Amino acid sequence: MTLAPPPFDPELAAALAVTGQTSIATGITLDQLASERANLAETVPTVADLAADERLLVEERTVPGAERGPELKLLVVRPRGRTDPRPVVYNTHGGGLIMGNNRYGLDPVLDFARELELVVVSVDYRLAPEHPFPAGTEDAYAGLRWLAAEPAAVGGDGRIVVTGGSAGGNLAAALALMARDRKEIEITGQLLMYPMLDDRNDSVSARQMLGLGVWDRVSNETGWTAWLDGAGEVSPYAAPARAADLAGLPPAFLDAGSAETFRDEIVDYAARLWAAGGEAELHVWPGAFHAFDFLAPQADLSQRARAARLHWLRRLLGD
Repeated sequence: MTLAPPPFDPELAAALAVTGQTSIATGITLDQLASERANLAETVPTVADLAADERLLVEERTVPGAERGPELKLLVVRPRGRTDPRPVVYNTHGGGLIMGNNRYGLDPVLDFARELELVVVSVDYRLAPEHPFPAGTEDAYAGLRWLAAEPAAVGGDGRIVVTGGSAGGNLAAALALMARDRKEIEITGQLLMYPMLDDRNDSVSARQMLGLGVWDRVSNETGWTAWLDGAGEVSPYAAPARAADLAGLPPAFLDAGSAETFRDEIVDYAARLWAAGGEAELHVWPGAFHAFDFLAPQADLSQRARAARLHWLRRLLGD
């Protein structure tokens, strides 16, 4: 049975139309990955580009990586003029687990430094298919472990909120699970922006949005297949929706568009956090496609979504 998709918000639909495309990042297969990565690389700002923002101090530093893994590059963004220790937002970038770097998709996260004067640290992690799970997740955890041990090195006060959009939301949710289970790191909160949580890729929303919007079921299957590399039993650290127990996790913020592949798995994850006695705030933005606030930042829904995240962080951190 064909499932009718929800309509796009008119303003977001117009922004998509301006690109000259009816969809973005849909139908991606592994044989297209090299060209997709090359196209994406042309849009990613350099460290110098980011440093041109007069409100921010930007540097990239290298820290120890995971056991048997490479050293890690951390992008560190501080609010200019603020010298007292501040909470840190630790970002894991998006890109379907197969693309991107620590500067990709960063603009919504930089709101936290610009508007709340928080420190942002964004980690470069290894990508699939060259490096399937657990390589990238262990990279992200190693960077988080270093940050928890050395908060003053980046101007942090010891409080850490993990965040990420899309595939980065997968990693942020996984880091919250790993920190709970390994008992090495205390995380203050998890801010999951339209996160990629469930490898099963068979929800109503995944089937509704086939070939539509941004990052459809075909692209999603490609990302998960590369990430899992034929794994039998899927670890919850690879796909957080697989976690049997969501109790004992830090407060969570989750958002999604009503017209995106990940909608139903995000709603389900929030419901399971509540069922486990957890604290979670969920927003489903009507007519929004995946990564809408990054692709159309001036749209009304985008502005509302970004403001909701800032409001949640203010309440969580109390400053």
